[in-house]
Amino acid sequence: MSGEGDPLLSISSSQPREGEIVSETAGSKPTPNDRLVSLDVFRGITIALMILVDDAGKAFPSINHSPWFGVTLADFVMPFFLFIVGLSASLVFKKVSSKPQATKKVLLRTVKLFILGVFLQGGYFHGRDKLSYGVDIAKIRWMGVLQRISIGYLFASILEIWFANDYPIDSAKAFVRRYFFQAVAGILVGLSYLIFLYGLYVPDWFFEISSLNMESPVSGYELSTQTVNCGVRGSLEPPCNVVGLIDRILLGEKHLYQRPVYRRTKECSVNSPDYGPLPSNAPGWCLAPFDPEGILSSLMAAITCLVGLHFGHILVHVKDHMQRVIFWSVFSLFLTLAGYILELAGVPLSKPLYTLSYTFITAGVSGLLLVVLYYIVDVKCFRKPMVLFQWMGMNALILYALAACDLFPGALQGFYWYSPENNLVDITERFLQAAFNSKKWGTLVFVMLEILFWGLVAGFLHAKKVYVKL
Repeated sequence: MSGEGDPLLSISSSQPREGEIVSETAGSKPTPNDRLVSLDVFRGITIALMILVDDAGKAFPSINHSPWFGVTLADFVMPFFLFIVGLSASLVFKKVSSKPQATKKVLLRTVKLFILGVFLQGGYFHGRDKLSYGVDIAKIRWMGVLQRISIGYLFASILEIWFANDYPIDSAKAFVRRYFFQAVAGILVGLSYLIFLYGLYVPDWFFEISSLNMESPVSGYELSTQTVNCGVRGSLEPPCNVVGLIDRILLGEKHLYQRPVYRRTKECSVNSPDYGPLPSNAPGWCLAPFDPEGILSSLMAAITCLVGLHFGHILVHVKDHMQRVIFWSVFSLFLTLAGYILELAGVPLSKPLYTLSYTFITAGVSGLLLVVLYYIVDVKCFRKPMVLFQWMGMNALILYALAACDLFPGALQGFYWYSPENNLVDITERFLQAAFNSKKWGTLVFVMLEILFWGLVAGFLHAKKVYVKL
């Protein structure tokens, strides 16, 4: 690739880099000591967590994504990413010399992120254990992780560029006044989501069962059309929610994720909460497609970026370490408590729908984790134990593509001895499973070594001053 200065891979030199704290004094330049190391560590932990839940989730279903309602360890990964994106935007766009030029760069980066996401998760790469690639354009998946991040990045950046007033911050009232319109924008997005979610009518619908929906033939589910009976408003269940309705209308069912998490519910899997064969009385919608990063839920997810944006405002305007910690802690606890109260009031936690309770709780936990990392890494300067995560956070994009999207292990599996399963990746994992006399614990050790490997790779890139960014 290239070094930090490459305009294709890094943020333009006319703007501060992500993670740098910029003084409000005109013409001031950030120094290396101004860099928010805890932000890099947070990003690195999120990448490591994604690798852990993706590769060890099958061995430990309890850490994998919740089948529909509820929250597991895996369900915090996306909110962490979005929170970090919002916080970074507050630092990068705190001083903007030309709003149209900054907007142009934001739009360009958004498009690049979205296209990269389609390339990585659109179906072209078939993942580990499948020595093939290629996708039928008529069935390409349009939404995904980077696509959702690009939407949140666009939302947070535009708000920071155009919707922050230039009032000087000399009091709490002035702080609210400066960012009032950003808060209003977030409220309007949230209200629009709720109106759509609970107000739109979901009619009966049908989908075509194809080889994409089934890994193997299922009795009673021939390759034909299956009808899903709905005719309701306000349903949050898998078959009849508005999130799926909007995606089917705007994207088309063939362009949605064909193996959704609700395949692991008790209604759809005899091995629930893991994937498994369909029960004998499984409803027809079990084989229906659903995108966990859909359009409506991605708009709601952008609010997590807005929360991160406001945490960044506190970072920029509050200069005392402990005051930052106090403000962040109060805000985080408030969000977490609000989410818990909403759940008690009947708003379930659901990552696929990105419900309001899920938004609040995951944003609150994101803030609390930032508080802990900031205090340990930036206040107490206890950094050596975190250095692997710091390196991973400074090169998160390339690690996401190579590790989390299985490009590197998939490529390694292409070199095998006589039979495809005799490759370095699978042999190493089977060896560890035999050594620990346990498939589960052997897999966990393999994944931990995988995270260590990518941490060292990121360290090597850091030593060579190579930072891959869009």
